[in-house]
Amino acid sequence: MRYLLLAGLMGLGLIAGAQTKKTSGNPLFEGWYADPEGVIFNKEYWVYPTYSDKYEKQVFLDAFSSGDLLTWQKHARIVDTAAIKWANKAMWAPAIVEKDKKYYLFFSANDIQNNNEAGGIGVAVADRPQGPFKDLLGKPLLDKFYNGAQPIDQFVFKDKDGQYYMIYGGWRHCNIVKLKNDFTGFVPFADGSTFKEITPKGYVEGPFLFIRDQKYYFMWSEGGWGGPNYKVAYAMSNSPFGPFERIGTVLQQDSAVATGAGHHSVIQVPGKDDWYIVYHRRPLGETAANHRVTCIDKMVFDKDGLIQPVKITFEGVKRNKLK
Repeated sequence: MRYLLLAGLMGLGLIAGAQTKKTSGNPLFEGWYADPEGVIFNKEYWVYPTYSDKYEKQVFLDAFSSGDLLTWQKHARIVDTAAIKWANKAMWAPAIVEKDKKYYLFFSANDIQNNNEAGGIGVAVADRPQGPFKDLLGKPLLDKFYNGAQPIDQFVFKDKDGQYYMIYGGWRHCNIVKLKNDFTGFVPFADGSTFKEITPKGYVEGPFLFIRDQKYYFMWSEGGWGGPNYKVAYAMSNSPFGPFERIGTVLQQDSAVATGAGHHSVIQVPGKDDWYIVYHRRPLGETAANHRVTCIDKMVFDKDGLIQPVKITFEGVKRNKLK
């Protein structure tokens, strides 16, 4: 009789785990996390977010991995201020690339307000995507303001010719710099400049760049990160240097779902026109600035290559196992 009752409960999906998960659900994982960088390594999805708390408590970074977008494994403290001696707070907005069988994690730290403060953008290296990561330089890669851009919110972009660029900037200014092959510094452009400003109208922070059908799509966040009206806009160009003319809003709050949707990244399934936007938002009823969660939804293009406005959901996305 006991076994019949157990079987009946399982048939009704009333026992935890008995019911098959159909979608990822949003948020993707528990905890306050923001500024997520989504990538694919070794046929797995990875998300590297900011641990969202008071600046003085943002002294480490976690990562999360999944084989199918539905179930996520946490990798705790892949790097922290014990490994990055010059960082003491506000470890933010990780960006990561794989190169020559090494994983390079770029991050911001200390939220510097001027050129006299210690901090900026750093880079750490590891043999595995889950770390542990160690400081590549023993000092920031970039620790000064150029063209008015605060050295935060870096994104590392690999162009079609294999050249890596870092696109970064807060305080409503965005720069692009050409990275050395070993990521230890920058290479001047042909005109002798090192920091090229590519700021589009409305830009605040959180840049992201990708290529689709030979076009460069530049995306960024607008509004205040602590408020409800945070959002993501985009532009298109034939060059990673622009010009980037704002086309429209891609991601924003939905009063029935969540507020403060922004600071995103984009994942493309290799070899397919399947795209996901990974971003943070603030659950309804939450007013604390750091109460942010990481979510994922589909991103779709129309026949002209324009990005359609993203519908933020509680359901998230369906299973998509990488082959």
